[in-house]
Amino acid sequence: MTDIVLQNDANGTLAEAIRGALDRRSVVLIGMMGVGKSSIGRRLATRLAVRFVDADTEIEKAAGMSISDIFARHGEPDFRSGEARVIARLLEGGPQVLATGGGAFMNEGTRAAIKEKGVSIWLSAAFEVLLQRISKRKNERPMLQTDNPEETLRHLLKVREPTYALADLTVQSREGPHDAIVAEIVSMLAAYLHVSVPPERKDGA
Repeated sequence: MTDIVLQNDANGTLAEAIRGALDRRSVVLIGMMGVGKSSIGRRLATRLAVRFVDADTEIEKAAGMSISDIFARHGEPDFRSGEARVIARLLEGGPQVLATGGGAFMNEGTRAAIKEKGVSIWLSAAFEVLLQRISKRKNERPMLQTDNPEETLRHLLKVREPTYALADLTVQSREGPHDAIVAEIVSMLAAYLHVSVPPERKDGA
C-alpha cells in the first residue's frame, strides 16, 4: 500500500488523511466490558471527525428493550443472534467509530464482517482495572449476574482474550486521561493505514 503523506501534522490534516485511508471502513472497538469502549470511542470519533455508534445502544433500539431484559426474557443465544445482525448492518455505515459489546467479536461471522469492512482495535485492560470499573455497575452487566462475578470475569477473560488478540491493533486501556489513549490510537491507526507525516523543513520553505 502506498503511503499517504500529510502536508503537516495538524490534527485536522491527520484526521482527514486517516478518513481518506479508511474510505468506507469503520474503526471497530472490541474488548471486555469496562475497558472504556464507549467513552474512548466518543473521543476518538470527535478527533477523527466521524460519527460514533454504540452497538449495544442500537441493539436496544432495535429490540425495544434493554440488553438486560433481552437476556432475561430471551436468553443469550437470541441476544447474540440479534447482535450479529445489528453489527452487520452498522458496518455498512462507515467511516465511523463503532463500539461493540464484549462478546460480539467471539462470533466468527461478525469477526469476518469486521475484517472486511473495518479496522478492529482491541482495548485491553488488566483484570484488576476491569474488576474495579465493573463493580460500580455490575447490575447493568448481564454476564456477571452470577454467584461469583469475580470468578466469572476471570473465566470470560481466559476464554475471550485469545480471540480478542486477532484484532488488527491492540491498545492498553488504563487509568488516566482517555485523551492520551485516543492519541495513541490515532498514532497506531496512522501507522496501520500507512498515513505518514514528513519531517519539518528547516529552511522555512
